[in-house]
Order: sequence, then structure tokens, then C-alpha cells
Amino acid sequence: MTKKRSRRKTNPFLNYLSDKIFTSQTLPLIFVVSIIGIMFVLIRMKGIEQDYAYNEIAQRIKIQKVKNKELKAERAKELSVKNLKAYADKFSLTEPDEKRIILIP
Repeated sequence: MTKKRSRRKTNPFLNYLSDKIFTSQTLPLIFVVSIIGIMFVLIRMKGIEQDYAYNEIAQRIKIQKVKNKELKAERAKELSVKNLKAYADKFSLTEPDEKRIILIP
């Protein structure tokens, strides 16, 4: 039996990479630049994610402000003089005299 030797074809591009670019001086630089690039992308994505969260919270605040204004208007309507007199007539209430007013210090 004869052993077949596999001939490796050398690619000139791979030879160039291994000889010139992937040396002990340039390989750490490549790693540092790639890590900085990845970190930049991750930080940018986190910033965009926080911006979406902020916009959602700001939208909810706007909605709550509108609801708060509506509730204040409803409270003012319920506490109007006309409504208070109507409640007094409905429940037969009278204004308190001096004997019924109690001051708590």
C-alpha cells in the first residue's frame, strides 16, 4: 500500500496574512481595535434602548397630566357653590352655628 500525501496548496493571500498582518506586533492591535469597535456598538445600542424607555415614560407622564387636569376640573365642578347648595337641599343640611363649630388647635 502506498500512502497518498495530500498536497496543500498554499494560498498567497493566507501567506500574506500570516507573514505581514498576524505578527506578534500587529495581532494585539487588531484585538484592541476590534474590542473597542464592539464596545462602541454595545454602548450605542444601550443608549438607544434607554431612549426608547425614556420616551415611553414621558408619554405616560403626558397622559397622567391630562387625566390629572380632568380630575381637578371634575373636583372643582363637584365643589362648586351651586352643587354644594344642591347637596344641602337634597340631604336637608343647614349651615352650622357657633355652637357646632369646633376648633382643633
